[in-house]
Amino acid sequence: MVATIRLLLLCLVGFAEIYLISSLTDPGDAAALQSLKDQWKNTPPSWSKSDDPCATPWEGVICNSSRITALGLSTLGLGGKLSGDIGGLTELRSLDLSFNRGLTGSLTPRLGDLLKLNILILAGCGFSGKIPPELGNLAELSFLALNSNNFTGEIPCSLGNLSKLYWLDLADNHLTGSIPVSTPNTPGLDLLLKAKHFHFNKNQLSGSIPSKLFRSEMILIHVLFDGNQLTGPIPSTLGLVQTLEVLRLDRNSLTGEVPSNLNNLTNVVELNLGHNKLTGSLPDLTGMDSLSYVDLSNNSFDDSEAPEWFSTLLSLTTLIIEYGSLQGPVPQKLFSAPQMQLVKMRNNSFNGTLDMGDSIGQQLQLVDFGNNKISSVTLSSRYTNTLILIGNPVCITPLSSTDYCQIQQQTKKPYSTSVANCGSKQCSADKKLSPQSCDCAYPYEGTMYFRGPSFREVTNANSFHKLEMSLWVKLGLIPGSVSLQNPFFNIDDYLQVHIEIFPSGKKYFNRSEILRIGFDLSNQTFKPPPEFGPYYFIASPYLFPATNRRTVSLGLIAGIATTYTFLVVIVLGVGIYAVQQKTRAERAIGLSRPFVSWGSSGKDSGSVLQLKGARWFPYDELKKCTNTFSQRNEIGSGGYGKVYKGVLPDGQNVAIKRAQQGSMQGGHEFKTEIELLSRVHHKNLVGLLGFCFEQGEQMLVYEYMPNGSLRDSLSDLAFILIGREDCALL
Repeated sequence: MVATIRLLLLCLVGFAEIYLISSLTDPGDAAALQSLKDQWKNTPPSWSKSDDPCATPWEGVICNSSRITALGLSTLGLGGKLSGDIGGLTELRSLDLSFNRGLTGSLTPRLGDLLKLNILILAGCGFSGKIPPELGNLAELSFLALNSNNFTGEIPCSLGNLSKLYWLDLADNHLTGSIPVSTPNTPGLDLLLKAKHFHFNKNQLSGSIPSKLFRSEMILIHVLFDGNQLTGPIPSTLGLVQTLEVLRLDRNSLTGEVPSNLNNLTNVVELNLGHNKLTGSLPDLTGMDSLSYVDLSNNSFDDSEAPEWFSTLLSLTTLIIEYGSLQGPVPQKLFSAPQMQLVKMRNNSFNGTLDMGDSIGQQLQLVDFGNNKISSVTLSSRYTNTLILIGNPVCITPLSSTDYCQIQQQTKKPYSTSVANCGSKQCSADKKLSPQSCDCAYPYEGTMYFRGPSFREVTNANSFHKLEMSLWVKLGLIPGSVSLQNPFFNIDDYLQVHIEIFPSGKKYFNRSEILRIGFDLSNQTFKPPPEFGPYYFIASPYLFPATNRRTVSLGLIAGIATTYTFLVVIVLGVGIYAVQQKTRAERAIGLSRPFVSWGSSGKDSGSVLQLKGARWFPYDELKKCTNTFSQRNEIGSGGYGKVYKGVLPDGQNVAIKRAQQGSMQGGHEFKTEIELLSRVHHKNLVGLLGFCFEQGEQMLVYEYMPNGSLRDSLSDLAFILIGREDCALL
């Protein structure tokens, strides 16, 4: 019975080995991902259909051979924690869990074990606590997006070790402390010479902007520090980073003068220094010919007249200096700039006559000089858009009843994608009308936040048509499948646009399509038209169709039943085979040890012949002591077989007579011969030491007597006689 159990266990182990061989996913990766699945809610249904993520692909899981190299699980409604099990996926190159608000808790330090990680996107989740300094171990990381969570604490200085990083987005959290720079003993963000994006906006960072943070070797294009609690002066080293395109330092408490070398940044498109405590002269922006948006509002600059660059920067679309210290006449050329859309100079001290001239730019939509000292106005018939002069002396005169002295409502509505071709068709509350097909469907929705657009006119259809088209093309969608709704500039001065992306020819996107679109938007694979500038996207939860749980459950049950039936058949077969093998083994033992009688119980019955001085030798022992019956050990031969010299483990020399096939006796006859030879003693015959009857072999083991030709001859004669029927005559 013990032998049967052992055999059964060996067979089961064998089956387990076969399963492991056939299983494609590395066992460590499979275990780590299974553990994460057990802790998360709303994982894709495909994750419950197989235990092998690579062989039977799990949605959002990418494998290279047997190793998991990417997890892309954007916008799936996942809930739970990101536990330390993630550290077991050591071949992971990309991890995107963006837009899953249900993922909460602190980040595990074991993210630092993912040494091959290149992309880490956790944007728009619900994570909290400190950013683990172990992220500084990820030497291959190039894209790090932790924005729009609830992280607290300081920015880890260890992020300065990420020498390959080009995208660093920590915006829209609750981070505190100063911006870390390197010291002789610690790294800092000034070491990130390949970084193009420093997005630290909308946090609670404090202290000054370190002068050491910027250097000429850097290739930064976006520096977004707006919406913090930063103090001190703007470092002059910022003027060394001539690759800059967007610079937002607004909504802090910065003090001191604006560095004079700031106009070295000739590639800057957006410059926003508003809502600080800056002093000194209004900055000279002459030569910054790429500038399209300038905001210097709410500072404490010295009183001055309008600078010359008001009229020379021909790329300007937006000029905002509210609550400033500007005085004197308004330059007429300001309104003739070909790209100008919006001029906001509320709460300054401009005086005299406002003369907009006859060369007003065709793009100009709004002019706001409220609360100044303008006493008269000269208007051209060419300008018919919004002019605001409330709070000026000109509105105290009989002209006070004119439109520009009244609170004006926006006459043009912000752009929205038209569904006019769909007639009066309407959808239920949970569906939306596709502008392309006019069908009611479930779009992929979210909000795009453009942090530095070069325009401020939200009624301009041309710009938003470009955005629609770029979404079709770059996201691989059919034309007309994107709807833009309600663009406006929010309190952070970001252009906020609600987008709806519709599936083609069906009501729902499948999960694979959602994962792809989500990744393209979170990873910045999608690039909007240049005038929209840097953006981030926050998706709304997607309502997938209800899973047919009964069908899945029945299929799973059927699979389990089939598997268990198969295993039961195998186990029964193994049991029968084991019993048969046991019976054969008992028969073999009976044949190989003919001097032992075995009872039906399988135990020795005690009927053992009394051999005088002879013993049983195992086959393997005789094989070993003759060097596998080598020709070198052969010392004689006869009709019955060959004789080999051997050395037993105790050093005794022996002569071993091995019967050849065809001359072997039956078990009973061989037993009789052994009994006889064990009792024969003669001075001219060598003594019998033992025998072997195993593995189909019949061998006799004699004493070895060297150096005696007569004795050798007699021995050889005795060997020849042994095995014949007349051997008993001896």
